[in-house]
Amino acid sequence: MSDKFSNKPYLLEVRHLKKYFPIRAGFFRRIVGQVRAVDDVSFAIREGETLGLVGESGCGKTTTARTILRAIDPTEGQILFRTAQNEVVDLAALSEKEIRPLRRDMQMIFQDPFASLNPRMNILDIVGEPLLVIEKMKDRKQRMERVAELLELVGLRPEYMQRFPHAFSGGQRQRIVIARALALNPRLVVADEPVSALDVSVQAQVLNLMKDLQEKLGLTYLFVAHDLSVVKHFCDRINVMYVGKIVESGPTDAIFFHPRHPYTSALMSAAPIANPRIRAKIVPLEGDVPSPANPPSGCYFHPRCPYAEEKCAKETPQLEEIAPDHLVRCHYAHELTLQGVAKPQEIIAS
Repeated sequence: MSDKFSNKPYLLEVRHLKKYFPIRAGFFRRIVGQVRAVDDVSFAIREGETLGLVGESGCGKTTTARTILRAIDPTEGQILFRTAQNEVVDLAALSEKEIRPLRRDMQMIFQDPFASLNPRMNILDIVGEPLLVIEKMKDRKQRMERVAELLELVGLRPEYMQRFPHAFSGGQRQRIVIARALALNPRLVVADEPVSALDVSVQAQVLNLMKDLQEKLGLTYLFVAHDLSVVKHFCDRINVMYVGKIVESGPTDAIFFHPRHPYTSALMSAAPIANPRIRAKIVPLEGDVPSPANPPSGCYFHPRCPYAEEKCAKETPQLEEIAPDHLVRCHYAHELTLQGVAKPQEIIAS
């Protein structure tokens, strides 16, 4: 872990989090199975840190994020959150009424900025809604002043507050979503692929804005993404998920340049490299991602792993620390030498 965060307290600790969705069949809709969307996930985020959550589509990233915010109720596990009063509460054990006062401290930035904005509400009502519902700020003039501050904070002109979402570009809509998320001065912001629906040039603007806001307001981010170049630029640490489980966790440089799990290595090799002088070695993966409704025995990755042995199919590996703050779920993590992203010194002259 970076020395920058090593002395800071944990803001969020997730312990053995599980979210199973029932599979129903037949006339009486009996439960015949379960989809293990999130399967025993544990991690922690320190104050002011940015933790990335990456993996293929369907691996459980978004479900994990929504479960942490209690948009979805967990099946098992603990979600320990440190409040502004420095008290640690288990969000998983709270009722909707009990968790409501904590909503101001936890906000979400959604993937599609247009779908997350009500087209029938103007920007004043959209950004000011949390102030009215949670803050109970009934004075309209006060709300207008606060919304004007928030729009200026995210780089928009205050006079835009009377416009509707259709009048804005994709990047401007995402800035509006960010302004709404910041309305109540949250401490934890969960960003669910916040730039994947934007053009590349606009992505950089939004990411730089989020970084600036983090430094200015002391925000802590849980950043869900599948674009590895974005994660590398934005995150301090990374958790790699596969079929509902975390298979590797560590500092960003360690994950990118020195992966210790075969799936992480394959994921990194699939990321495009902007420099044509770098020759990336592709790590091929055979087969399809297993269904979380019927995962394989032992290590979930063993049917696709080029290094799998008999032990992998029979025994479930545990997350093991192989270096400071670097955890891997693999029986042979100490023995394998895997391919990571090429470093600048590895550039080969054409």
